[in-house]
Amino acid sequence: MTQAELFPTPVRPFAEGFVYAPEFLNAEDERLLLDQIRLLPFTNAQYKEFRAKRRVVSYGGRYDYDANRLDPASPIPEFLHPLRARVASWAGRAPEEFAHALVAEYAEGVQLGWHRDVPDFELVAGVSLLSACRMRFRRYPPAPREKSVAIDLAPRSAYRMEGEARWGWQHSVPPVPSLRYSITFRTLRTPTR
Repeated sequence: MTQAELFPTPVRPFAEGFVYAPEFLNAEDERLLLDQIRLLPFTNAQYKEFRAKRRVVSYGGRYDYDANRLDPASPIPEFLHPLRARVASWAGRAPEEFAHALVAEYAEGVQLGWHRDVPDFELVAGVSLLSACRMRFRRYPPAPREKSVAIDLAPRSAYRMEGEARWGWQHSVPPVPSLRYSITFRTLRTPTR
């Protein structure tokens, strides 16, 4: 092994409130999750009149982009509870605070455009499975000619965004090189914000 492999360069946060964990899960944890995920009833994500190539299953709530509201959805399934508990522990929260889960499937070449998660959610934590991808970040609102920041998300890695990273930045995923799944857990936004 090289020195770089033994001591990988840590990802520097681009903003306060962003944390990245490159080996959040082991290969067996990932395999067990993928066995369940491949059985899910994915549908193409719908954003108003735009039908995305990214396929999703939403739990705990489903956002209606036509009405701009969070509607009820099926509860988070049992097979995601251990991962939710692990994410919650990592974030210093109770598992039940993560009331929403989104499982997304990105086929080769599928991307996710610039956005911030809808305002109904506060803390956002994601886990990457199967394939690496690049996640880009830019200030919100975007400044003219300001460069974006890119972070490579390794398979089995996790990230979380809160505070400045959550509210002051947008993110996107350029076309993925091969099949990838992500699991995103979100806490609900408190009315005081």
